[in-house]
Amino acid sequence: MNKVNESMLIDFYEFTMANGYFESGFKDTIVYFDLFFRSIPNQGGYAVMAGLESVIHYIDNLSFTAADITYLRNRKLFSDAFLQFLETFRFKGDVYAVKEGTVIFPNEPILTVRATAIEAQLLETYLLLAFNHQSLIATKASRIKFAAKDRLIIEMGARRAHGVSSANYGARAAYIGGADLTSNTYADTHLNIPASGTMAHSWVQLFDNELEAFRAYAKTYPENTTFLLDTYDTLRSGLPHAIQVIKEELLPRGVKSFAVRIDSGDLTYLAKKIRAELDNEGLHQCKIIASNALDEYLIKALLDQGAPIDVFGVGERLITAKSDPVFGGVYKLVAVEKNGTIEPKIKLSDNPNKLTTPHFKKLYRVYDPSGHACADLITLHDEVIDESKPLTLFDPDHTWRRTTYVDYTLRTLLEPIYLRGKRVYDLPDVKAVKAYCQKELETLWDEMRRFEFPHQYYVDLSESLWKIKMKLIKAHHHDQAGRSV
Repeated sequence: MNKVNESMLIDFYEFTMANGYFESGFKDTIVYFDLFFRSIPNQGGYAVMAGLESVIHYIDNLSFTAADITYLRNRKLFSDAFLQFLETFRFKGDVYAVKEGTVIFPNEPILTVRATAIEAQLLETYLLLAFNHQSLIATKASRIKFAAKDRLIIEMGARRAHGVSSANYGARAAYIGGADLTSNTYADTHLNIPASGTMAHSWVQLFDNELEAFRAYAKTYPENTTFLLDTYDTLRSGLPHAIQVIKEELLPRGVKSFAVRIDSGDLTYLAKKIRAELDNEGLHQCKIIASNALDEYLIKALLDQGAPIDVFGVGERLITAKSDPVFGGVYKLVAVEKNGTIEPKIKLSDNPNKLTTPHFKKLYRVYDPSGHACADLITLHDEVIDESKPLTLFDPDHTWRRTTYVDYTLRTLLEPIYLRGKRVYDLPDVKAVKAYCQKELETLWDEMRRFEFPHQYYVDLSESLWKIKMKLIKAHHHDQAGRSV
């Protein structure tokens, strides 16, 4: 996945700004950028962080080849001194991030970069594309798995993905979020995501008849047989032929694990009919797999209607997050170092929801005695919280709304990934990331995971940080009021 040099996957304006920083005397200026998002897809109650491994591979290999420099030189926009600087460029800054699989919420720093202005700016595009895509898919997968309850989810979306990277990294993100298997063999061989698959309609069509097709498949793969029932007629043809082959080819061999799959029609009606007939034939162990444009909403509806489905294959609506296909992560300057002092910066806007939170920050999660997450707290980077004392949080928009926690625990979410350009974070195996994500999701109340009007989770600011934010807002408005219009 990471053998290709992706260093030039950079929006062109980042090069123009980097050259401008270089020529304007900001080459060595230390800045702070936060990556965060403003709203949860599908108006959900939470999101899942994914994409950090991709970011790490990118930063580890970030450098510019002779061909890259030649391309930039031929644009006749950049100074020779800047291009010489890029020839030996390596990232030497700091990166802090929440771990992959962490449950995250709007307007809190998910990743913070402390580096020179040029270094921080050149990272922007890749950080956002990795975070936005993979967090979107991981979040969608977690919702689908929640809807399916204890049933298996197979990610089957490669052929409908928006390109090669979307298929491969999407499979990884889906696995982190909750998918159990993938149909994507590349994801298995390169990303350690377990792959699975049986037959398509073309297998059945290639044979002279359906019974012959089923029999041949059962003989070839007796320990991994799934019969696709709907090539011709699910109930009148597919199901009777599957039952016949199970009894004639699989049961005599002692095979006890097999399945049937439906990929069209009224899935609830068909699943109920299939289950009744299988049970009537004594094939209680035969599982029913369903696919066909499924997502969390349809899966929930199927199960609410009593559909006896054991496994769901989910494709296009997972790999493209079809119901809400954009994760609105952004990357904003929040502070600049001047003479060793951190000077907070704020972005104001005509759109109130685009207001940023300034300064170099810490992110805490507050847990109650049962281990459930209660709220997140953003503080200044050097603030210390005395956990032996009650902790009072207030809504940063409605400050009279306050909650005091007496019996609680805190966890710091942002971890150092790079310090002075050296990676200090060991990448966990994807299975460990998946297990961690599951534990994270278990800290949420079910009310936060429902699809309609989920319970709101609060992200609060410490009083010190809130005062700095208000001071910057007032200073800006005072400055604007003093200007003639």
